[in-house]
Amino acid sequence: MATESQTAPVPAPRGPAPLAPSVRHRLTKTFEHAQRCVEKGDHDYATELFTQCVAEDPGNVVFLQAFLTNLHKKYKDNKKGASFAGLKIKSQRSAMSKAVQQGQWLQAFTAGCGALALNPWDIQSLLAMAAACNELQVDEAQLSYLRRALDVDGKDPVVNRQAALALQRMGQFDQAIACWHRVEQARPHDEEAQQAISHLSVEKTIHQGGYDPALLGGRPAGNAMSGSAATPRSVARLSKSAADDAEDAKQMALTPEDRYKEAIAKDPASLEPYFRLADLYLHDQRLDDAQQVLERASQASGGGDLHVRERLEDLQVRRAAGQVASAQQLFDAQKTAEAKQLLDRARSQANQVELEVFAARVDRDPHNPRLQFEFGQRLKRAGKTKQAITALQAARTEPKRKALVLLELGECFQKIEQYKLALAHYEQSIEATEASDEEVRKLGLYRAGVLATGLRELDRAERHLAELAGMDYGYRDVSERLDKIASLRDSG
Repeated sequence: MATESQTAPVPAPRGPAPLAPSVRHRLTKTFEHAQRCVEKGDHDYATELFTQCVAEDPGNVVFLQAFLTNLHKKYKDNKKGASFAGLKIKSQRSAMSKAVQQGQWLQAFTAGCGALALNPWDIQSLLAMAAACNELQVDEAQLSYLRRALDVDGKDPVVNRQAALALQRMGQFDQAIACWHRVEQARPHDEEAQQAISHLSVEKTIHQGGYDPALLGGRPAGNAMSGSAATPRSVARLSKSAADDAEDAKQMALTPEDRYKEAIAKDPASLEPYFRLADLYLHDQRLDDAQQVLERASQASGGGDLHVRERLEDLQVRRAAGQVASAQQLFDAQKTAEAKQLLDRARSQANQVELEVFAARVDRDPHNPRLQFEFGQRLKRAGKTKQAITALQAARTEPKRKALVLLELGECFQKIEQYKLALAHYEQSIEATEASDEEVRKLGLYRAGVLATGLRELDRAERHLAELAGMDYGYRDVSERLDKIASLRDSG
């Protein structure tokens, strides 16, 4: 039958499909149990539990960071791991390599975690895990492993080369150039590095902003923030002591960044200074610095604070959105097949990141209709239509979004060829619209009119499309659709 073509879903990554709700719930409980073990100092059992989480959900950066942080605590940051780790770790890396070749990802990441459990600072193991993440197209997890490797040795040309290639593929040209420069410094005659720097420097002109050496292990040249200045107090209290005046003068001389750092040093258990410092970094697009601060906040809170976890999740979403923006700029400038492929992949990855984030939030708060709506939208974009229907149905209790939820449900039912259900939901959406929902009403009328035409319910179709034409005669192809209905009546 003739129906309006639906918007194509975002292409799914090569990796595993989104976790089933039951699996996600189980891993969340496992993760929380592992965090309690860390608090008790039982690092070995926590490692087993975190390994399960990372192996089954390798793209979850929160799981990954907790896994590595626990190991750092276990070995008291000795930078070398267990005794004789070098002798024991080879068998784990070999097992991981074989599993990767066979596409057995659960076994691969389990073996990789086993290698890191012996030495979380082992560069070869970190690079192997990053490469496996690349195969699954879980970009944020890949970058997390690469950052850890650069923390171990920021000048290592092998690490910087892999990081540069990953960042270049993701369209993050400034950061890729920084890594290629480190390769060039370590190997002055490396032709690949020289050519890459030359090529990426041209691409860089497409994007706004400059080179940020803080990303992927670098550090800014200076600590002062440009344009930041303390606001002097308008009136000083006469009763203040000289010590108070001196303290005020000291605080006014500090940048906001230094003030928050000082507050953290004075009271490491208070989370507010961490949040303010992270927000400051986010404002300046210093995403790596913001992530490091939030990870410190997670450690300070024992790893169980929901506000910290949600801020880390928001940071994941922001990173992914930035990659989409960069890829969009590149495509707008070049219009090449390669740039289009990069844009499609960035959009797919961003939707996957958001999908995992909202899946976790729905699992924590299943009766929240707003979260169910956001989750349902991401499932719909990923082509998980039946799962999207379940989530969107749970979102119908939110009055402010009722019309939009019903419209989204109609599109889902139409996608799975349940046309009568789809039309019923489009009409329910129209009835539920309010004055502020004009665009939703227009789209509901359009979709209802097009689908009713396909079902040969011409009176129904004409009623919806005629109302739409009365609201906005230039809306899409509504006038042609009405002509088609007239033609169908004549031919009938």
